[in-house]
Amino acid sequence: MKIQNFINGQFYDPISNEWIDNYCPASGEVYGKIPNASKADVENAYIAAQSAFPSWSQTTLEERSRILIKISELLEANLQQFAEAESKDNGKPISLAKSVDIPRASSNFRFFGNAITQFASESHDSIGQQAINYTLRRPIGVVGCISPWNLPLYLFTWKIAPALAAGNCVVAKPSEVTPMTACLLGNICNEAGLPAGVLNIVHGLGSTTGQAIIEHPDIKAISFTGGTKTGAHIAKIAAPMFKKLSLELGGKNPNLIFADCDYKDMLKTTVRSSFANQGQICLCGSRIFVESSIYDTFKADFIAQVKQLKVGHPSETSTDIGALVSEPHLDKVLQYINTAKQEHGKILCGGHRTIVKGYENGYYLEPTVIEVDTNDCTINQEEIFGPVVSIMPFNTEDEVLQMANMVKYGLSASIWTNDLKRTIRLSNQLQTGIVWVNTWMMRDLRTPFGGIKASGIGREGGFEALRFFTEPKNVCIKY
Repeated sequence: MKIQNFINGQFYDPISNEWIDNYCPASGEVYGKIPNASKADVENAYIAAQSAFPSWSQTTLEERSRILIKISELLEANLQQFAEAESKDNGKPISLAKSVDIPRASSNFRFFGNAITQFASESHDSIGQQAINYTLRRPIGVVGCISPWNLPLYLFTWKIAPALAAGNCVVAKPSEVTPMTACLLGNICNEAGLPAGVLNIVHGLGSTTGQAIIEHPDIKAISFTGGTKTGAHIAKIAAPMFKKLSLELGGKNPNLIFADCDYKDMLKTTVRSSFANQGQICLCGSRIFVESSIYDTFKADFIAQVKQLKVGHPSETSTDIGALVSEPHLDKVLQYINTAKQEHGKILCGGHRTIVKGYENGYYLEPTVIEVDTNDCTINQEEIFGPVVSIMPFNTEDEVLQMANMVKYGLSASIWTNDLKRTIRLSNQLQTGIVWVNTWMMRDLRTPFGGIKASGIGREGGFEALRFFTEPKNVCIKY
C-alpha cells in the first residue's frame, strides 16, 4: 500500500515521485511505500498552513476545544484499527498499542482540548503608577512538529494537540520508519471537522523532509523528539534563524534501588521499566544500581523474571517483547552488547538475536541483562535504546548519586526507598528533569516533561506546552 502526504485536507503523492520502502519489523518484509517529501512538498504544506492560520487563530477556544475532543473520541472509536497499524509498523505488541499508545494519543487531544479553555492571560495593576499591564498569549503562526518512531502516534499527538489548541497551524513529520498511524490521523481530522490546512502531514527522511521543515524561513518554531545528535543538528540550523525550539532528546536513566524499598513492587516495576516497548522508550531505566546488601538477591530474582518474558510476534496476546523497529537498529543494539563483552561486562541473560517461528526474518532480540563493575563503561554512558540493561551494586547514597549523575544525559531517574529524608535529598540532587519515587512512568499530563544536559531543552506537557506554542505580548495602559 502507498501512504500519501496530507496537505490542505487532501492526500497527495510526492511531487518528485520519490518513494521509500516501509518494512514490517515482525516479518522483515516490505509491506508498503511512503513518500520522501521534498522541499516543494513542504512548501505546499506551509502555504496551506499559512492560508489557514488567520481563520484558525481567530477560532473561538470553545470551537477549537470541540474539534480536538472530537478527534479524541474518533481515536477511541477506531482503537483496534489504530493499534493494529501501530503494531505492524513498529513491531510492538498489539496489546501494548491497544492499552497504552492509542489511548494516550486520544488523551493528548482530549487533555489539550480542555486545557486551552483554562489557559489564562495575566494582568498586573501597577499601583502608584496609575497603570495596568496585561499579557496576551498569541499563537506563533506555522510551526513544525517532528516525532520519533518508538511511540509513533503517542508522541506525534503530544506535539500536534497543544500546537493546534493554541491556535497554530502545523507542518508535521512522523518518523519515516513508522508513518502509518500519522497517515490514518489525517482521515480522523477531516471527519472531526478540522479545517483544511490547519494540520499538514508530510512523510520522508530526516535529511530531506525534516531538513526542509527546520530550514524553512517562515516556520517559526520546531518541536522535535528524537536522538541527541539530530537535536544538535536542528539547533545549529534553527537557532541562528531565531526559531523557538523544544528538543526532547536521549536519556540514560538510572534506577536507584535501596534495601528498604518495597521489594516485590520494585522488582515487578523494574522489569517493566527495563523492557517495556522492547526498551525503546527514552524513559526506560537502563542503568540499575542496587544496594549491596540486597544485590545478590535482586540479581537472582530479576534474571529469573526476565527469563520468563516471552519474545514473540506482536499479534500474539502472550507476547511480552515484540520486534525491534528495524534491522539497522537491531544491529546497533547487538554492537553495544558486543562492546560490553569486550569491556568485561558479564552477560547474565539474553544477548542474542532470536528467531520467532514463521517470522524468521523479523527483528527479534532476547531481553538482555549485563553485569558491569564500573559506571564508565560504554553501555552505562551511551543510549542503547533497546532491551538491554546493566546492573551493578553500590554501598552508599553518595556513591550512587555520583554514578547516577555521571552521564551526559539528564532525562529521568527512579528512586526505590521508604526513607522520606533520602527521597527528598536525592530528588533535589539528581540531575534530571523527572524523578519517580517508588514508581515508573506514572504521568500526569499537567506536569512539565523534559530533561537537562544532553537530554534536551524546553518542556512539554500541560501549560508548559501551551506557553511554548504561544508568544507573550505585554500591553501597558496608563490611566
